[in-house]
Amino acid sequence: MEKRPWGTYEVLAEDGSYKVKRIVVKPAQRLSYQTHEQRVEYWTIVEGHGLITLEGEETAIKTGDAVYIDKGDPHRIQNLGESDLVFIEVQLGDYLGEDDIVRLEDDYNRA
Repeated sequence: MEKRPWGTYEVLAEDGSYKVKRIVVKPAQRLSYQTHEQRVEYWTIVEGHGLITLEGEETAIKTGDAVYIDKGDPHRIQNLGESDLVFIEVQLGDYLGEDDIVRLEDDYNRA
């Protein structure tokens, strides 16, 4: 399990062109507003509720909702609840390294 300022994530499965993560966002926290050049992502919300920003558009999300994020689309998720927001992220692409993250905004001053 990897710890981040906003919560945690763990890789559930990985094989060449795909990776599956379980991501937990703590209450009142959010991920950086970011893009990826080499992968697409599918997010399925499995617990909690919050707000997704995708290409500048904000959308409320809750358990059972799913979101598709294309290569290059700026995106972030924010936990608006009082308990953890949990989602499953499926990444597809030729390269799935963490260094494919381009941060546009970050609450934790990471480059």
